[in-house]
Amino acid sequence: MELNVSTVSQGGHAVVTATGELDLYTAPRLQAALAGLLRDQVNRIVVDLSGVEFCDSTGMNVLLAAMKRLKEQSGSLELAAPRPAVKRILQVTGLDTVFTVVDAAPALDAG
Repeated sequence: MELNVSTVSQGGHAVVTATGELDLYTAPRLQAALAGLLRDQVNRIVVDLSGVEFCDSTGMNVLLAAMKRLKEQSGSLELAAPRPAVKRILQVTGLDTVFTVVDAAPALDAG
């Protein structure tokens, strides 16, 4: 299955929407989108996971690495609306205490 990634940013904030499966083969697509935002000095990123049906350790590592880099830049990364399967991975790995998980992504106007 594919992973589609789209980004909307506005005034230093960005929402990255991922849909599909986040795994070894598709994680580089998300990594590239997050790296681009980090280069652009975005200080708050919300990753909307409501459309992600599966996520493996590679996907989690991409999210962790982006969060670490953002924290180094005094920014933040949040995960929005993970589906039950992804939420379970977060809980089993203890990453639900590392990431800020919110119920829904904020609405940003494309700009």
